[in-house]
Amino acid sequence: MQKEMIVTDQAPKAIGPYSQGVRAGAFVFFSGQIPLDPTTGELRGTSCAEQAEVVMENIAAILAAAGLGFADVVKSTIFLTNLADFAAVNEVYGRRFPVNPPARSTVEVNGLPRGAMVEIEVIAFIG
Repeated sequence: MQKEMIVTDQAPKAIGPYSQGVRAGAFVFFSGQIPLDPTTGELRGTSCAEQAEVVMENIAAILAAAGLGFADVVKSTIFLTNLADFAAVNEVYGRRFPVNPPARSTVEVNGLPRGAMVEIEVIAFIG
């Protein structure tokens, strides 16, 4: 199986030794996105909902770089530093998946890179 790296300057550059996304067969695995501004590399948003909006914008950009959209996402994982933010993030997230949402896990974590409140990773299927 051949791998293809997915890279775009419309989403934040990787801040470590990983790719923004990797196409492997019929699936594309996207690295978790935190609310970094793609231009400045700085954290954006003061509330978890604001940060979730930035994360979803970043995910949209990386999906587009792979020729995909939110409708192609089959699995996601949401990492929150405070599970009390679940409803606010769920509202932002849900707007991107109005029908046939993907399978999903949500977990509370002790911390995220750069002090972010939310990180989301997705897996998409090339149908």
